[in-house]
Amino acid sequence: MSGLPVIKNGGALPLAHIPRLTPAEFAAFCKVRLTEGARLVACLAVPEGEGDAPLTLYAVLADDQAGDLLVIAQEPQREFESLTPRIPQFHLFEREIGEQYGVNFIGHPWYKPLRFHAPWPGGRDAWGRDPKRHPQIGEMTYFTVEGAEVHEVAVGPVHAGVIEPGHFRFQCYGEKVLHLEISLGYQHRGITRLIEGGPWPQTPMQIETMAGDTSIGHMSAYSMVLEGLGKVEISPRAAALRAIALELERLANHVGDFGALAGDVGFLPTSSYCGRLRGDYLNMTGLLCGSRFGRGLVRPGGMGFDLDPAMAAKMLAALGPVARDTRGALELFFNTPSVLARLEGTGKVSARDAFYLGLVGVAGRACGLDGDVRRYHRGAIYAPDEIPVMIEEGGDVLARALVRQQEVEHSLEFLHQRLTTIAAGELLVAPPPPAPDSLAVAMVEGWRGPVTHVAVTNQVGRFRRYQVVDPSFFNWSGLALALRDEQISDFPLCNKSFNLSYCGFDL
Repeated sequence: MSGLPVIKNGGALPLAHIPRLTPAEFAAFCKVRLTEGARLVACLAVPEGEGDAPLTLYAVLADDQAGDLLVIAQEPQREFESLTPRIPQFHLFEREIGEQYGVNFIGHPWYKPLRFHAPWPGGRDAWGRDPKRHPQIGEMTYFTVEGAEVHEVAVGPVHAGVIEPGHFRFQCYGEKVLHLEISLGYQHRGITRLIEGGPWPQTPMQIETMAGDTSIGHMSAYSMVLEGLGKVEISPRAAALRAIALELERLANHVGDFGALAGDVGFLPTSSYCGRLRGDYLNMTGLLCGSRFGRGLVRPGGMGFDLDPAMAAKMLAALGPVARDTRGALELFFNTPSVLARLEGTGKVSARDAFYLGLVGVAGRACGLDGDVRRYHRGAIYAPDEIPVMIEEGGDVLARALVRQQEVEHSLEFLHQRLTTIAAGELLVAPPPPAPDSLAVAMVEGWRGPVTHVAVTNQVGRFRRYQVVDPSFFNWSGLALALRDEQISDFPLCNKSFNLSYCGFDL
């Protein structure tokens, strides 16, 4: 595979430059590179015609140490041999493609619906369901454990409190969880299907609502896709403002998670503080653009709103006391023995399982996996060596909390530095129409982990296929493993320590 074309984060390349491999070559390449430490970033299928036309399978692998993205394709087929038994990171991607196009992945050990949507036009149903009948969410065979005193506990999809819907099926022996299966799809809206044929005028609004708590992360990735396809570089000023927005989003959500973790263990001081502090960070984003979730702030070619010196000074003045109170709330949390006793050793995922499942973001770094996009695929937004290694080895709830603590501390220092001096440059340069017959990949380190967008254009530069991979796509499997051999009463705490997005998964 010498001479394999590589691109950088936010880059694009012509489809004709992507090597098309035989199934055996495709499997061997992925196995070798992923074993050597590369990560599977995305896998998608593109139909080569209408109806039952064969599909070309594309895989995007990230080489973090080199800062490169590798793109390969498998020659068109209508049926594939599953790579999941040898490469577990393909597990959900194969189920996704099977559901979208009604194709079979032979030998997949867990082949069942993912989002429970009907096959796309021209597609069949890979599970023998009537394609004329829209499938009901949750209609599938669940794994069961048999034996004396083994019982099943079903939780959701409707939960107590204001929370998105998801179904959790526990197999328990007494209070011990032997197996957890998670079934989602209740939030499926078909957004990526709506984007195809675009970009459309309404596409930015759809992107920003993919996962509302990551509006800035997803919109940044989408903007990078169009910038890569249009060969546009944003100005240093726009890059600086994007970084500020992303770190504000990270702070608001991490601080909110600390409040929720504290509430789950009954530690009210930090819970009370963080509920208010999360709002303070959201208000800073609202000061930038009028939306506390950053809608309208990031746009292809730069930013939709500027930050003048007076506003920057106002944000800096507000950041001081908020940062002080944030550090105080976290100090209370981590200096309380009864809190640490509930976190330590609970919901542990081994480094080996995390590696083979491809866990990312906070969940992956808590298992010792160093894969921060800001550090290794930084693009124009972050400076070299600006992001330190922030990992823990424990793999448990405590480790996930400690990673968040490191990221909060770094984001506070980062914001103070960036708000003090903001680079000059144009705020917004509209990119030209996307290049035809090309593939673009963009990754942004959202607060949960890497947000990945992949676009494939047709001969006139419209989106032929658009795929989004939210970090929750990889990490829900990690939550299922975290509950193995745990008490079922620990589920709320483990769930909150991952704090994954239902709608970000369902799309």
